[in-house]
Amino acid sequence: MAWVVTLHKKAEKQVLKMPRQAMAALYQLMLCIKENGPVRGEWPNYSKLPGNRHHCHLKKGKPTYVAVWTEDKETITVEIIYAGTHEKAPY
Repeated sequence: MAWVVTLHKKAEKQVLKMPRQAMAALYQLMLCIKENGPVRGEWPNYSKLPGNRHHCHLKKGKPTYVAVWTEDKETITVEIIYAGTHEKAPY
């Protein structure tokens, strides 16, 4: 069963400021989540955060870009709540 993956309004604005490489990685992550679910252990520096939140790195280097997402198993939805630099990530 496919998951529904959306971008939070704030994340939509953040994506526009990201470099192409990080943006492409985010869309690849979104496709991967849609097909396989929110637990993405094969992505770099993936970890499950408290609650129903997850994160992984999209682009290494300086600055490092990350994505943070939440899951809702009842409605089979995932929302990307943050996509941007590592320094401002809501861990």
